[in-house]
Amino acid sequence: MHVLCVVGKSGAGKTTLIERLIPIFKAQALRVSFVKRTHHDIEVDYPGKDTWRMKQAGSFEVVLVSDAAMFLQRNFEQNYKMSIHQVLAQMYEGVDWIFVEGYKSSDLLKLEVIRSKDALLNPLYPFDDFISAVACPSTSELSFETALPVLPLDSPEVIADWLIQQQDRFIYEMPAT
Repeated sequence: MHVLCVVGKSGAGKTTLIERLIPIFKAQALRVSFVKRTHHDIEVDYPGKDTWRMKQAGSFEVVLVSDAAMFLQRNFEQNYKMSIHQVLAQMYEGVDWIFVEGYKSSDLLKLEVIRSKDALLNPLYPFDDFISAVACPSTSELSFETALPVLPLDSPEVIADWLIQQQDRFIYEMPAT
């Protein structure tokens, strides 16, 4: 599988970019998964439903399965910050690409999305060796010169083409434990 971590300031357009990349990859018969790191509580169920009741009863994992989908919710007994490698180890191995949003301190190769003035003044790419490219509306907006590829943020087709051309760089190998 190939893994790309998409990073940037809040509101820069990370989610929108990934949302636009997925159908382009799917149109090329590539299977894509998505991981998002959040600092908020996660609640995808609602009171009264069977799965919610089992969670409330103390089930460590709750799995909801239909003919079309499977949902797994694991409830940690105490707060636990999973590394991206621990998360990726849980993912289905038959996927072609995994887009990760967040985990900006990870050792995954990253695409930095820059749109806001704040990001232009405080970009990650000059200081993070894992940034492999930058996506922004215009190269003239970058505050630091870079030898990295600068991709047009508003052209996901160009970004997808670059990723597929560079796909060997994004092959994910689980770190040795």
